[in-house]
Amino acid sequence: MLDKNGIAKRIAQELQEGFYVNLGIGIPTLVANYIPHGINVVLQSENGLLGMGPFPYEDEVDPDLINAGKQTITTIPGSSFFDSAASFGMIRGEHVQLTVLGAMEVSQEGDIANWKIPGKMVKGMGGAMDLVASAKNIIVAMQHVNKVGESKLLPKCTLPLTGVKCVKKIVTELAVIEIVNGSFKLLERAPGISVEQIKNATAGNLIVEGEIPEMVIN
Repeated sequence: MLDKNGIAKRIAQELQEGFYVNLGIGIPTLVANYIPHGINVVLQSENGLLGMGPFPYEDEVDPDLINAGKQTITTIPGSSFFDSAASFGMIRGEHVQLTVLGAMEVSQEGDIANWKIPGKMVKGMGGAMDLVASAKNIIVAMQHVNKVGESKLLPKCTLPLTGVKCVKKIVTELAVIEIVNGSFKLLERAPGISVEQIKNATAGNLIVEGEIPEMVIN
């Protein structure tokens, strides 16, 4: 079973040369620490930054440099700063090749719920609504089950939706799963995790074809 950093490491393997990538709040932000060597990607933060680097060590912290989740970050040479209007122009103009988001629920149709739990106060959906509407490729990084052991991969989301039929792939502590024709398709399993364990943790329809390989986490 993977921890949060393991999930981020596996998602980092999805990055391709020249990608502009937006990392959502939570587990997705950890991907910045695991960019593969030799791959040139540019991380975009919706609060107005191109060229986000890994999280800073204690002696590198600059309180003026933060990501959209208000965590302190670093920048890389050549990074640039701009206002929210320019940032969301990039997003809405479909200039971001990959978006990595956290989620509370994902449906087998690729719907995502990641912004509101009924009865709890929230400030609003925020930039997630623009990202799910505009991104060409969305990967979800999340735990497979919630705190009481209930599956978060469902036939249909029960929480208010952020986006409809937009998720392409999901990476959890148990598996890598793709959305295919209204079903979850199992691509890889976490080291030491059986296919049966993944089936038991998945409420939606799960397609399992052939021998399922273990993830390779470097």
